[in-house]
Amino acid sequence: MNFQQGLSGLNATSKSLEVTGNNIANAGTYGAKAGRAEFADLYANALGTTSNNNVGIGVQVATVTQQFSQGTIVSTSNMMDVAINGNGFFQIKDGNGELAYSRNGQFQVDRDGYIVTSSGQRLQGYQADEAGTVATGVRSDLKLSLTGVKPQVTDSIHMALNLDSRGKVTRPAAGGIDFKDPTTYNNATSVEVFDPQGKPVNVSYYFQKADRDQWNVYAEVGDAPLNGTAANPQPLLSGLTFDAGGLNPKVGGVPLAKTTLPDIPASDANGLIHGIVADFTQSTQFGTAFSVSSVSQNGFAPGQFTSLSIEDNGIVTARYTNGLTQPAGQLELASFRNPQGLKSLGGNAWMSTVQAGDPVTGVPGSGTLGAVKSGALEESNVDLTGELVNLMTSQRLYQANAQTIKTQDSVLQTLVSMR
Repeated sequence: MNFQQGLSGLNATSKSLEVTGNNIANAGTYGAKAGRAEFADLYANALGTTSNNNVGIGVQVATVTQQFSQGTIVSTSNMMDVAINGNGFFQIKDGNGELAYSRNGQFQVDRDGYIVTSSGQRLQGYQADEAGTVATGVRSDLKLSLTGVKPQVTDSIHMALNLDSRGKVTRPAAGGIDFKDPTTYNNATSVEVFDPQGKPVNVSYYFQKADRDQWNVYAEVGDAPLNGTAANPQPLLSGLTFDAGGLNPKVGGVPLAKTTLPDIPASDANGLIHGIVADFTQSTQFGTAFSVSSVSQNGFAPGQFTSLSIEDNGIVTARYTNGLTQPAGQLELASFRNPQGLKSLGGNAWMSTVQAGDPVTGVPGSGTLGAVKSGALEESNVDLTGELVNLMTSQRLYQANAQTIKTQDSVLQTLVSMR
């Protein structure tokens, strides 16, 4: 008698139970993908016959495939957690330089500043230089600068403000200005700049209405004017006027251009800040109160790394103690034409194979690649309810296959017992 069918059914069902058990075990594993046992029937081939009444000899496990459907994305309190919403894999590299692919975004920063997995594999992407410029196309281990950022001396100031056209003339008959006497000017504001060592220096600006629709702009650092002497301060801009609509500031009938300031003494009076370019071209003269709508300058103090965040496009933004934020790098994702052809390595990682096809790489959100979300993780796509139902189904199938073997044995026993 042929016990093959029942035996193959027991083996196949046992394999299915293993796959279901593995799925259930990884239901709480971030980035894990459910497996599925796929079966195929078995037939014995007979040479020289075209008969269609051959009886199959059982079942075989054709393959075990993983299902790369999207798992649920859940928020976490850790900004180093990253989830992929859509197609793609993180690229990670071990100490031997072997490249692997993962959907598990539980990352951390190691002692050397590299962004790594819990197993120490380094996340791949594009590195940024000291100025925060990302060198796209050159993949490497993503590393954060743990030495912080160097100070940057201020070399430009931009100020957008409104001078009240209704203001009274405050220029004394003798001319000049007294910074300690507010009756000699209309309004004042200040901006903080940074010297070559990253120390702050406060620059005060004074706006004096000298005549109808005509203004003078002075500047002072400490108790010293930037132009002229303490006894005879001179304006940085003299005879500043506007058109009938309060726009297009001019000096001497010439459209106002950016102004290079005189050298500014550093905070320790032991150096100078050279050649700051001040931009007042966005200033206006409307019939409303004096206001400063925008002040910016490009210098900053030194800073140490404090934290990072990852944007939807994969840009890794580092934050420093001086308030500066700048790109430290950008993630690179990879996708495959046939992800089911990837070989599982364990540890939430896969390796590329010929069956999977060559990886297509790019930044998150480009092409068919999904976006990334910081402070979130992708849960396993295992349907626990469905897996429990599969357990019951597999149990019944196992019992049924065992019953065929029992029946075959009973029939054989009948034959043996014949006289």
